[in-house]
Formats: sequence, C-alpha cells, structure tokens
Amino acid sequence: MLQGATRHAGVIAVGAAWPHATRGYPARIMSTIAVAEEPLPSSVPLLRVRTIELPALGGSLLDLLPSPSAFSWVRGDSGLVGWGESARAVVNGRERFSRAQRWWSDVVRAADIDDPVHVPGTGAVAFASFAFEPGRSVLVVPSVVVGRSGGRAWVTTIVPADQPSPSADAALATAREPLAAPQSVQWGEGTRDNKSWQRAVAEAVERINRGELDKVVLARDIVATTANPIDTRFLMQRLAERYPECWTFLVDGLVGATPELLVRRRGDVVTSRVLAGTIRRGSSAALDLNLGEELLASDKDQQEHEYAVTSVAQALSAHCTDLDVPDAPRLLRLANVQHLATDVTGRLADDVPVLSLAASLHPTAAVCGTPTERAAGVIRALEGMDRSRYAGPVGWIDGRGDGELGIALRCGKVDLADRRRIRLFAGCGIVSGSDPASELAESNAKLEPMRYALGG
Repeated sequence: MLQGATRHAGVIAVGAAWPHATRGYPARIMSTIAVAEEPLPSSVPLLRVRTIELPALGGSLLDLLPSPSAFSWVRGDSGLVGWGESARAVVNGRERFSRAQRWWSDVVRAADIDDPVHVPGTGAVAFASFAFEPGRSVLVVPSVVVGRSGGRAWVTTIVPADQPSPSADAALATAREPLAAPQSVQWGEGTRDNKSWQRAVAEAVERINRGELDKVVLARDIVATTANPIDTRFLMQRLAERYPECWTFLVDGLVGATPELLVRRRGDVVTSRVLAGTIRRGSSAALDLNLGEELLASDKDQQEHEYAVTSVAQALSAHCTDLDVPDAPRLLRLANVQHLATDVTGRLADDVPVLSLAASLHPTAAVCGTPTERAAGVIRALEGMDRSRYAGPVGWIDGRGDGELGIALRCGKVDLADRRRIRLFAGCGIVSGSDPASELAESNAKLEPMRYALGG
C-alpha cells in the first residue's frame, strides 16, 4: 500500500497549484496575486463571486432546492446546497484529480471574489464527483450556493464576470417545483444475478487463500425504473430523515447518503472516517447490543477494518503530522446496519488542497482492497460491471483548498438521458473468511437505504 501511496503522491505534485505565499490572505487578494504569476488559459470562465452572511436561516437546507437539477452535501442541519450552473469541467483518465485541481485553481485565480464571511464553504465553491476508476468525473460550479455551519449561514452567488450579482433575497427567491414521489417502482437485476455474483465472491476468496491478495471489495448493482421522472429531492428528503448520521449528497445525478468521509480539510486540520466491517441491526435493543458485540469480536471484520485504517493512515502520513489513529474501532449504528468505524485525524505539514489529499487516499482498502493494485485487478476480472462514480470521491471544494469529500456509497445513479431509470450499488469487503451467501445478505442490507428512498 505504501508503494501505491507514493504513486499517488506524484499526482498530488502535479495537481497542487496553491502558492504558499498566499496562505491566509482573503480570497480577493489571493486571486489578484495568483493572476500576476502566470497567464490564464483562454477556456477558463471569468466569474463574479459574492458571499453574503444571512442573519437567520431556518428549516432544512434541502427544502431550498428548486428542482431535481441541484447539488447537495448535507448532514443534519449543516452543509451546502446549490442550484444553477455557472461552470463545469469534465475530466477523465488516471490524472483526473490533478486535471480537476488545475482547472479549479485557474477558475479561482481568475475570479472576482468578495467573501467577507471567509469560512470553509464560502467564496468560490464547486461540487465534485469522481469516477472510481479512470472515467468521466465532474466538477460543477453552481449559480447559487447556500451553506450553514457552526451556527452561521450564508448565500453565495456566482455569475459571469460581465453580469451583475443578484441580491441574497433574489437568489433565494427562485421558484420551487413541487416534490414528486416515484410512481410504480419496478425492480430488475443489474449487471449480474445473485448466483453469478456469489460465484465471483467464492472465486475472490480462493484467490485470497492462494495468497494473491489480502482483501478485495466486490460490488453489485440493481436497477429500478419508475413511471415518472425521478425527483432526486424526494430521495434526499427520505434519506436525510432516516439516516441523519450520513452525508446526503447529489452531484450530476449521483444521489445517496454516505456514512464514510474520505477526507475533510479545514485549514490545516485533516480528518478521514474509515468504515469497514458490517453487521445488521437487531429487532430489539438486546439483540442489537449482541450483534454489535459480535461485530467487535469478529476476527474477519477486525482484519478487514485494519486493512482500511492502515491504507488511510499511510496515505495521510505523507502530508500530515500528529496523526491520531485510535487503537481500536468504535461502533457506528445506522438505521439498517452497524459498522466498525475509526476517525483518523492529523495536521497538514504542507499546503495541499483537499482535492489532492483525496487523490492520495483514493481508492482506500475500504472500497478497493489490499494490496491496492492487485485488488483493483481482481475487481476488473470478477466484478463484471462499470462502477462509474460509485465508490469514488464526492462532495465539495472551495477556493482556499478546504472541502469535504465522502465516498459515494449507499447511492444510485440516475440516468440523465431517461430520468425514470436509476442504478443502485452496494459492495462488500471480501477476506479469507468470507461466505458468499453472507456477503450477498450484507449487500442487500446496504441496498436498503436507496430502496427506502424510492418508496420501498
């Protein structure tokens, strides 16, 4: 894994474009300094960015979204939502993170930014969603972003530089389409049927027992179709209500509620939440407690979790000091399952933005396996499907290098060419003690949140 982290560190060097000398300056000054250093590509949009603090903002952030074509990263009463589109970048290939960082750095340097609030999530903001493997990844700069954190709320408007900025009231007064529940949901098999997927799990266990690798994560998909176009706002409302511990996200048709935070950067403080090892919830408090104790005592799940924590700690050690890695995981209880969870924290020793930290971390052992390259090869050989942006980083980034990027789990990808169709995904960590039938049951438990969101 350390070899993999070194390989990704090379990507960070390509993608990190933040000059150390500008650290700590307001965004407008930072933009002016950077513009003087090098000419901007002609394709970079010129944007006017204005952030205004709101004296009060009640209710759910999700209630503000005017239509399904929106953006979200919300947990509880905090987070960011956005709508409209002022700029977009589509990046592909192994260098997708560094290409995205270069484009975003150029956009921020060119922008006219007025940000008196100056906290993570204000000023220039983009929502991002990356493919698990080299493939179509997107960054979108909305026209309006509304945020709330630490008791403060704000609205940011982002428009072409030759247009006037709307007032906060005008930005928030966008007409809201009524919510629409999915109608006549029909379920179908995905890329593989259940028996075929279990055979793939059994083959993975054989490869592990032969010593080819230690762990691999195999995913599967199912398909849902509805009689009417899917309103992703309806799905997010149900997910946020049922899974308040998770981050409810929506970026370019990818919608879900993930419990796993790949990386958060706030100034020089970095956090990553690792989840690996899963068991169902019990039907009573006593059974629930017994199942949690069973998970904590499981050698198979503890081994799977240790691989994931080690991969994150090694990747962050290249950029952080004072790493805090707890000796043992804790239980994270969600509405449908319990996970082994570990929060790894550290302080930045250099000035890399959150997007470059994500490049060094992805893919973790929690969604790929270990050793990374061998696990990725087994996934290609046995999984039999295109993950697209499932299990890739998703979230938001700002113009100071701060941001939050989760792992796109417990999610579905709406077909933007036919919004009546959505693919749902779930994956399981396979180690030497894995049983195909048990892994299928675990994957079904992980599909439950999106089934519920669709009205199931």
